Amino acid sequence: MRFLRPLLLCLLLAPVLARAAVQADEGPLTIMAFGDSLVHGYGLPAGEPFPAQLEARLQEEGYADVEVINAGNSGDTTAAGLARLDWALADAPDALIVVLGANDGLRGIEPSNTFDNLDRIMARLQAEGIPVLLAGMMAPRNLGQDYAEEFDGVFPRLVETYDPVYFPFFLQDVATVPELNQPDGIHPNAEGVATIVDNILPKVEELIARARGRAGAAS
Repeated sequence: MRFLRPLLLCLLLAPVLARAAVQADEGPLTIMAFGDSLVHGYGLPAGEPFPAQLEARLQEEGYADVEVINAGNSGDTTAAGLARLDWALADAPDALIVVLGANDGLRGIEPSNTFDNLDRIMARLQAEGIPVLLAGMMAPRNLGQDYAEEFDGVFPRLVETYDPVYFPFFLQDVATVPELNQPDGIHPNAEGVATIVDNILPKVEELIARARGRAGAAS
């Protein structure tokens, strides 16, 4: 019976060891979370913003060589994100998670402008061959039904053109939930960010697969 125990242990560990070996062969992967305060981590201590929690969760799931860079800038609109894209890409990320649009909606910026800015961002990333996870946003409902419908439609239009990995609403299950937000009712607290990470994780894994596939094709 005691001879069976090492064999059983080997069988249980085999999938984990195989996954680690494959990832070691593939090399490290850098994902850049590019966005506004929802990425930057407004009001949150170190270790709690979205990129930090996502990286920690990925490591728990066995993605030991995946790094998530925090390229969030509080207050950014889509126009501001477009303006600093070149600077951000100087870090040579392997993939991007784009989280922009919330401030456009809060300020009532014309959805056509939001679309144009994101369109230029997506076109640049496509030209660079960088895989993208696009996180959608929804307009505040107090701006009226017409505005909300036009704004909400921005992201599906981009998906049709560029076919990114797509997560329709970054704040899914968090928006308007008091216990998952800071006192301002807008920015997620640490628990809210953890919920976002739980929800978006399968899409991030899809992004990693695309980036790994691109790297393999390039080699």
